[in-house]
Amino acid sequence: MLQLIDHIVRTSSRRDRTEINVAVLEAMEDLFHPLSLTIYRAFLGTERTMVFACAGVSKAGRYVRNAYLPETEYCQPIDFDPLLQRSQSENAAVLERQADGHCRLIFPVAPVERLLYMIDITIADDLTPQQRIVLMGFVEYFSNHIALLDYGETDTLTGLPNRKTFDKHLFEVLGQASADQNQSLQSNTPHRRKGGDNGRHWLAVCDIDHFKSVNDTHGHLIGDEVLVMFASLMRNTFRFQDQLFRFGGEEFIAVIQPTTEANVLRAFERFRQMVENHVFSRVGRITVSIGYSQLSPNDTPSDVIDRADDALYYIKQNGRNNVGCYEQLISSGKLASKASHTGEIELF
Repeated sequence: MLQLIDHIVRTSSRRDRTEINVAVLEAMEDLFHPLSLTIYRAFLGTERTMVFACAGVSKAGRYVRNAYLPETEYCQPIDFDPLLQRSQSENAAVLERQADGHCRLIFPVAPVERLLYMIDITIADDLTPQQRIVLMGFVEYFSNHIALLDYGETDTLTGLPNRKTFDKHLFEVLGQASADQNQSLQSNTPHRRKGGDNGRHWLAVCDIDHFKSVNDTHGHLIGDEVLVMFASLMRNTFRFQDQLFRFGGEEFIAVIQPTTEANVLRAFERFRQMVENHVFSRVGRITVSIGYSQLSPNDTPSDVIDRADDALYYIKQNGRNNVGCYEQLISSGKLASKASHTGEIELF
């Protein structure tokens, strides 16, 4: 009992998803001695659910990956494993007895009926009734803790991560961009992340055009409906590993995982067209202006946001309903380069 209390105290003190996963691994190993264990983070899509193996224990030992940055080589559709898929569809724990006598258990972590995580654990079939109760209770505790964390990280209107979450996430991405750049320099060849496109991280600021007039004409409740649908269109357009945020008001941010300049332009143009072609209930058609920039290893958060904002401002001043890349606008002479917060001059 004292072991359990100790692990609950340790887990409850963590506010970072990756650190929480570490605490859960430690508790599971100490209390239940699993033969294998995988913690999946779930990403719900309109067509399928993807799961990211962000932490676990295998024959090779323990592994922990950044829970905020899903690596495509460790992501799979949930239907790759029938037991995972069954657990999701039933929204319940499922058990499979294996030929060697071991038990494989899948626990969905789905507070308020929205799948967030899944715990996949294989144990010997000799747990006492008390241990089984403790296992179920600890998983339920983990679910409640994640639910509270998710509530604090999420914009309550749109369901997208909020500004506070964005600030933390961007530091994570900038760290990854720096690591990718260092590895590229050390190898003297362009770095390619496994399972991903050869390219850079990108950040875009997406601003709904003339949103004030929507609120003034139709009222704030209808304006809120537009924001909710706009967020839904974002989810349906971008890849599950790309991170989307409501930055504030009618302004949204997309952080795009490594891809080429041509691919990111296509993605933003596809989203712009999707918004333009969608008929919003009781409002009709709206448009979006998008300014974006590539992330550099030495960037501060304000550097990259300022560049994307400059590109967005240019688009707003030149007709709206368009997409603008800061680096291309600099190269074409439409924007003037300026000193970054790191004291360097930004050039294309």
